[in-house]
Amino acid sequence: MTNLTVAEVYAIGLPIIYGMIALEAIFSTLTNKSFYRLDDTLCTAGLLIGNILIGSAAKGLSFAIHIFLYQFRIIDLASLIPLWLMWVLAFVLIDLVFYIYHRLSHRVRFLWAIHMSHHSSEEMNFAVSLRQAWFAPLSKLPFFAVLPLLGMDPTIAVIAGVISTLWGVVGHTQIVDKLGLLEIVFNTPSHHRVHHGANKEYIDKNYGNLFIIWDKMFGTFEPENEPVKYGLVNNVNTFNPVKITFMGWSAILRDIKKAKTIKEAIKLTFGPPNTKLRGGSF
Repeated sequence: MTNLTVAEVYAIGLPIIYGMIALEAIFSTLTNKSFYRLDDTLCTAGLLIGNILIGSAAKGLSFAIHIFLYQFRIIDLASLIPLWLMWVLAFVLIDLVFYIYHRLSHRVRFLWAIHMSHHSSEEMNFAVSLRQAWFAPLSKLPFFAVLPLLGMDPTIAVIAGVISTLWGVVGHTQIVDKLGLLEIVFNTPSHHRVHHGANKEYIDKNYGNLFIIWDKMFGTFEPENEPVKYGLVNNVNTFNPVKITFMGWSAILRDIKKAKTIKEAIKLTFGPPNTKLRGGSF
């Protein structure tokens, strides 16, 4: 177990994040870079509020599930490895599970209908990292439930997860260039800019949060070679967080109504999203 708490992590991390956003906004203004738009940032705030409200309940539910499943762990890691190694393993396993979840969120239309909110901004700045989908905390639950079964201490898993999430903020910026040797192992701002690109060669690339090694191992890595066009192939053209939240599901329901068979309806719901074609459905 650990004496560090989630509240302490947020108490340290959130002021740093808000400071990063403020400094980036000031830099944007002084250099006329236009990294921030008021309407886009307000939309981000609306999405964040919904995510926090649902996420607060989901985090409590997630921790309860982890505590319950920990009783049935396949491996008793706590008795096999020292505490420091448990922490290292936590960050590695969390990032691997996140890679799987994140990749499926781009390739399974039902999950993409949730995740697309995060990609709906045509800007790239630290604030965009807070542009989180309302129902993302719920969609993550079944994926990360594997951690306690593998013997990961629930408290360590939750705290390491929060730290990893806060690290994800760092990747959402245009002001940090490539970072040399760090590019080999870690998901840097350069790598994550690619992930947010609507450029043909950038779509569905660089899913990692902390590490980029999973993308290199599983064939989804793409370096940043040309300027990134941020947003979706078919942009939402609205700053209304409610419309953005339900836009993908509305498109799914419209397509299901046109389906001629149950098999076709299932494919339209859980098959890949039609995001690579201009004019395609969400």
